[in-house]
Amino acid sequence: CALGLATPMAIMVASGNAAGMGILVKDAASLEIANKINAVIMDKTGTLTYGKPAVTDIFGDVLQISASIENKSEHSIARAIVNKAKEEKVNLLSVGNFQAIPGHGVRAELNDKKVLLGTRKLMSDNKIDAAAWEEKIIDLENQGKTVIITAVDNKAVGLIAVADVLKKESVEAVRALKENNIEVWMLTGDNDRTARTIAAQAGIDNVMSEVLPDKKSEKVKELQKQGKIVAMVGDGINDAPALAQADIGIAMGEGTDIAMESANITLMRGDLALIPEVIQFSKRTMRIIKQNLFWAFFYNIAFIPVAAGALYPFFGILLNPIFAGAAMALSSLSVVGNSLRARFPEPYIISPRTSHS
Repeated sequence: CALGLATPMAIMVASGNAAGMGILVKDAASLEIANKINAVIMDKTGTLTYGKPAVTDIFGDVLQISASIENKSEHSIARAIVNKAKEEKVNLLSVGNFQAIPGHGVRAELNDKKVLLGTRKLMSDNKIDAAAWEEKIIDLENQGKTVIITAVDNKAVGLIAVADVLKKESVEAVRALKENNIEVWMLTGDNDRTARTIAAQAGIDNVMSEVLPDKKSEKVKELQKQGKIVAMVGDGINDAPALAQADIGIAMGEGTDIAMESANITLMRGDLALIPEVIQFSKRTMRIIKQNLFWAFFYNIAFIPVAAGALYPFFGILLNPIFAGAAMALSSLSVVGNSLRARFPEPYIISPRTSHS
């Protein structure tokens, strides 16, 4: 009886308590694997940041052109540009032949002119020279901003810089993971300079930049091939394949349904501080399961031979059936009682900040 209760009782109590903390665990296997995690990959937009970018700088008379074209897109950066145009009461123009280029930008036609919006790589691939804007681009990227270049008829005519805000709990969560000797990686489609600036703000040393949406799962595989037990944290449709590929996929509660469906664990509050809690919670649960199994085996190994009369030939001792039944009940109660300890998880200790004068 005690052996049968040892694992499921601990899992049931732990899962119920995790749900109360806003952590939804899909299955028992996920709770077991989570304690072995030694690498965590975090998507940038919507995970480390709030996922609500805003326009910070505009160079050149490009807001109307850019917003008119981006109005056809659902990307968060596109929404930021359109919102800026609305704030400035800019009239949007009709566009034709709109085409999204995943991970790079968009193209369209406006007033019989061919317009291209996007990254430096997109400009380079289309043989558009943006060298005149290079110094300004580098300056903006060093501030952690994403730069959208606007080109009209194969000529770069202006820039729009967009920035997102780092979640306040990102720094603490990253620090807690690193203090537990867990590698932390940031995954983003941003160029390397912008990516490393934002990663530095979050305290992340390892960066995977300029990653196309359909290549995220390959980055997870790369770490797995190095023998890492990888957790992927994301919130968007593009994160779903990577969440499914990871040993443990962790979805943010305010993310898309497909991300949560692909993940093993969902953080309902979208709070990154819960990630180290998940790992700590898993370690504690596995420790309780091992203790349960020890006591269950101890009772069975110690008392079954006694109940069978093993001591009678030597000491003339027979175990009264009443005491045998009581011992069996006690073994089950010890397992249940120990499992209930999972209701009171140990807090994940984050060391105090080091003060700088």
